[in-house]
Amino acid sequence: MTAETDTPRATGSCCSSTGSCQDGAAEVRIGGVTAVYEVKGMTCGHCEGAVSEEISGIEGVTSVKAEAADGRVTVVSAAPLPEDAVRAAVDEAGYELVGLA
Repeated sequence: MTAETDTPRATGSCCSSTGSCQDGAAEVRIGGVTAVYEVKGMTCGHCEGAVSEEISGIEGVTSVKAEAADGRVTVVSAAPLPEDAVRAAVDEAGYELVGLA
């Protein structure tokens, strides 16, 4: 027997039969659109929270992850978002949307 057949695979797991999570399964988003934006001015967790909260209020947004360290915000939505809606949300939070990263 090989190690591959000896390694049990958890039902519903994103990991391959070898235990690797690098096969891309974890990145699949069914029924959603992922966009990454560049935002200027975020420096800390508070900034991340403010931007995330405002963008989360846009209709159709299902997930937001802001990262101050690299100035990027990853947004998952049911359909592509109008850039002006994202820009308005980021402005409301007190930061500057540069555009798509």
